[in-house]
Amino acid sequence: MKMKSRIPQILHWVCRIILAVMFLYTGYIKIQAPLQFAVTILGYELFPEAWIPFFAKWFPWAEVALGFFLLFDGVIFGRKSVRWDIRYVAAATSALLLFFTVILTITYLRGIEANCGCFSFDDRITPRTILRDGIILLPALYLLFERRILKCLKPAKSGETENPENPSGGDESNV
Repeated sequence: MKMKSRIPQILHWVCRIILAVMFLYTGYIKIQAPLQFAVTILGYELFPEAWIPFFAKWFPWAEVALGFFLLFDGVIFGRKSVRWDIRYVAAATSALLLFFTVILTITYLRGIEANCGCFSFDDRITPRTILRDGIILLPALYLLFERRILKCLKPAKSGETENPENPSGGDESNV
């Protein structure tokens, strides 16, 4: 019985760790090869060339920051501690992953042969890479909507019904 009550907590941390490790890794490889990442972004043919250096320099650091925020609940600066709500981190993570997925989809549908740049710089954009990025979005969405999901899955207390005037839950129009 106790294990059942821990499943949501375990799922919460599994989602956070998977996303954190992924963002830390993908950010790291892009930080190590900013010119390759810039060429990858340029290959999407979606952004003005003037924006490419900015994206190539700062986007990987945003990924690393999200990985850090997913892994830790807060930081301590001297005597002061700073904590953040995981829902906000999950919202930013979901937005970023959705942004990635949309960019890849648009690039693929336009018939542009480009590299994904997600986990390596030699990964071509295909329906498989788009699907992979869509699947990676699922743990972020779970974290974002976790409270609502758990509230919906929580069994009603005995004696409680949705409609107190119709405890059977049936359709009253047939009476």
